[in-house]
Amino acid sequence: MFKKLRNRFLLMNMVIITIIMLVAFATIYVITYQNVRRDIGMELERVSEFYHKDGGPGKQSPGKGSGQGGASLAQTGSGGKTGSLSGTGGSAAQIQGSGGIGGELPATGDTDPRHPREGGQIPPPELSVSFELKTDREWNLLSKNTRFDMEDTFYETAKEEAASKPVRNAQFTLEGTRWAYSVQQTPSGYSIVFLDVTAQLKIITNLIYTFSIVALVMLAVIYLTSRYFANRSIEPVREAFDKQKQFIADASHELKTPLAVINTNADVLLANSDETIRSQSKWLQHIKSETERMKTLTNDLLYLTQMDDARGHMIFVPFDLSEAVESVILTMEAVIFEKELSFTYDIEPRLTLTGSSEQIKQVVMILLDNAVKYTNPRGSIHLSLKKQHNHLLLRVTNTGEGIAPEHLDNIFDRFYRVDASRSRKHGGYGLGLAIAKSIVEQHKGKISVKSVPNEKTTFDVQLG
Repeated sequence: MFKKLRNRFLLMNMVIITIIMLVAFATIYVITYQNVRRDIGMELERVSEFYHKDGGPGKQSPGKGSGQGGASLAQTGSGGKTGSLSGTGGSAAQIQGSGGIGGELPATGDTDPRHPREGGQIPPPELSVSFELKTDREWNLLSKNTRFDMEDTFYETAKEEAASKPVRNAQFTLEGTRWAYSVQQTPSGYSIVFLDVTAQLKIITNLIYTFSIVALVMLAVIYLTSRYFANRSIEPVREAFDKQKQFIADASHELKTPLAVINTNADVLLANSDETIRSQSKWLQHIKSETERMKTLTNDLLYLTQMDDARGHMIFVPFDLSEAVESVILTMEAVIFEKELSFTYDIEPRLTLTGSSEQIKQVVMILLDNAVKYTNPRGSIHLSLKKQHNHLLLRVTNTGEGIAPEHLDNIFDRFYRVDASRSRKHGGYGLGLAIAKSIVEQHKGKISVKSVPNEKTTFDVQLG
């Protein structure tokens, strides 16, 4: 039963945590993805603006290739003038300037992007990998504005991808590289700017992998942690259930004995129905004695139940604790004297406590009665009541056999007795100390026991 309860608790905990993690990771992913897409769009706009206004970073070549006999392409710069570059074999490329006067560039178009070119041309944003293709209205390639030497098939494929979806911001994958592109219409056709965004999108991919690994590790850690705390949480329930079962078994056992005695004596009376009541008084006394024992037991059980139900609902008032303890001592002195025990006490006067005077008296009575029962012949009992720091300390010490260490943790449990036969001889049920503990806890105090076997036992009650 408890294993199923633990597993249900664990499953519910894991489901809740998994949902929270998924929501958190999904939120982070969506925000990061949107930020990356926005950054890509802004970068693409900056690169497009550069190509459209400044002419681009590198080599411009005809879309259909240049011949060996000195063919050339003239491009007008933003300032209206052009520069020319003659290549080996007679081919030439006319590269536009940005400030009105053209600058001659190498045929490969390689420049340092961190510094302006000669002629005042501004390079594209640092670390950007980009190029521009220009086409006519039928999407025939006219020229390439690039600083990279790539095969014509690469540019043709890129152009066809853009032609299939001519928009301002889109993406496609080519030869393992992710490109973003922007298509703008020009008087002669179209200008397509391409930007390598593989690194930016790799952030998203790495984020997914990171989330997956973190999620798996965290779920494993959370599972082990939840299992540990689930066991810890179930343990008090298991203990309470076991104690409840033991309580029912003990109560049944305690009631079984007097009921058996009553039933036996009743059978004897019925077997001698012709006898007078006086002659049968012995059996009647046995019945009455066992009835009283049952009455005491049921009253104690009811009292414990009422104490549990009344926690937090009792009305406490200030009373003189010193006088309350002295009144109990007066009622117990005759019993102690009859047992021929030595009894001393030390009570600090006028100590006040907020609580129930009758319940505290019952605690003192239980402790003194317990001491009288288990003190060795001609032994001694000592009671003290003092103020210690900010608390009131009631201490009852008696000599005798003491309590073995293995019993100290259970001494306040209901029906628990170190020596069952001896306790029954003294008329005990093992409920007195349980009642005392319940009363002390209701007064927000603590009760504890220390014992040295064959020497003495000390009960401490800390109140206030």
